[in-house]
Amino acid sequence: MGIFSGKTQPRDDLEKLVGELRDIISSRDLDDVPQIRQIRQRFDEGYSNVREAAVHAAHEAASRAKDHAETANRYAHDEPWHVAGAAVAIGAVIGFLLARR
Repeated sequence: MGIFSGKTQPRDDLEKLVGELRDIISSRDLDDVPQIRQIRQRFDEGYSNVREAAVHAAHEAASRAKDHAETANRYAHDEPWHVAGAAVAIGAVIGFLLARR
């Protein structure tokens, strides 16, 4: 299960919908309709473009996350007392809030 425990993930729903659409336009009963070949080709190209864009976006997000992590790591090594002070301050606030319960 993923983040949506007990629920279907949107990606799974999309994959299912795409599969159903592909099954419909792949039906041999529709081979006699001239526009079906065009629809099949446009569908395949569009789906391929969407998948490529999604993969590119995922790689881009991973690259940005890695860059930010490296920046944070450099800052923590360059300014360890600032990081330790911030951690102490955050811990004190959380401790204060928990003590009030």
